[in-house]
Amino acid sequence: MEKPFLIVDLEATCWDGNVPEHERTQIIEDMEIIEFGCVITDRNGTIYDSCSFLVHPVLYPQLSGFCMSLTSIKQEQVDQSPTYVDVLPKIDSWLEAFNVEFWGSWGNYDKNQIQVEFERHKVAPKFFSLKHVNLKKCWRKGKPNKQSSALRSALEYHDLGFEGTSHRGIVDALNISRLMPKITWK
Repeated sequence: MEKPFLIVDLEATCWDGNVPEHERTQIIEDMEIIEFGCVITDRNGTIYDSCSFLVHPVLYPQLSGFCMSLTSIKQEQVDQSPTYVDVLPKIDSWLEAFNVEFWGSWGNYDKNQIQVEFERHKVAPKFFSLKHVNLKKCWRKGKPNKQSSALRSALEYHDLGFEGTSHRGIVDALNISRLMPKITWK
């Protein structure tokens, strides 16, 4: 059996306009993870397990209307969820059943957001110490330059429709896994 790896897709707090208490638009340091969408898969796209871990934000605990509309994550859901620091043991425990080779995401945003959370809280999920693979960059190899590499566009390129509600971490991670057989891994 091929060694599995982890796909991670995050959702984070966001605003359509200025950040509360600031006269500027958001930067990554303002954002907080509100969902870890996690899928254990392999290079053929076989899904071994998947899990969504919702997170209660602490800097800006009240989600913006824009954020709730974009992600479909409701205030009540994050209010009932553990904080970032408290959700990490749950993620680590879930991952113990799998000997993942690396972790990947569609672009580098997810890696960079976890880095921000690490700097803020001085702790990260155990998978963060593994090699990160930018799956979007791998997928781009050999594609026409004009081809959009947005997740929905990548799926359409292969005549695969997007399944589910976009901008939900778990849904996006599952859709990313569908592209694994289409990636040039070398």
